[in-house]
Amino acid sequence: MIAKLAGTVDSVAAEGAVIDVGGVGYLAFCSTRTIGRLPSPGGAVRLLIETHVREDHIHLYGFIDTAERDWFRLLTTVQGVGARLALAILSAVTPEALLLAIVAQDKAALAQADGVGPRLAARIVNELRDKAGGLALTPSSPAVAGGDVVAIGGDGAAGDAVSALVNLGYRRSEAFGAVAAAARRLGGEAALDALIRAGLQELGQRQGLDQGAAP
Repeated sequence: MIAKLAGTVDSVAAEGAVIDVGGVGYLAFCSTRTIGRLPSPGGAVRLLIETHVREDHIHLYGFIDTAERDWFRLLTTVQGVGARLALAILSAVTPEALLLAIVAQDKAALAQADGVGPRLAARIVNELRDKAGGLALTPSSPAVAGGDVVAIGGDGAAGDAVSALVNLGYRRSEAFGAVAAAARRLGGEAALDALIRAGLQELGQRQGLDQGAAP
């Protein structure tokens, strides 16, 4: 079973890349996120690999980091989500945004992926909500505090703040991330109005960063 490839990039295509390891070329199917982070042909690369063995083929799926690989494994546990569809989801939604979408039950975020309709999006968020918190994220992820997902349910000031931001037109996963960041900064006993104001500030700062990064 192949778990990792370390070699040089031989060629890159829309669906994956050929990695040259000691003169042998391995085709690894990848998300657009991983493809976008590969070096030019001839450059050194290391990919984490999931090997899928079937009666009629052996497919390798490559990932630039453990977060993407772990999400791939988790997504493929959902009925109706095969390897290619899991890659499509990871191409449309980053691992960090995927965690927010699952915990916030934001089905629309998942429906951005090709092949994911409303029904399947609902199944994914329902089946993975209790499992998503165990996945490792970077410490700077907006919904993570001390390595744990910030608990924002439907009750209490934080849940009401998320609902208020959604009513103002923000997507649920965006609102969830902003309120999670505000709750970390203000503390668990913060009042509703304070959380809403801080959440709006957080959203404004993120929009400003996005606009500043635009070409």
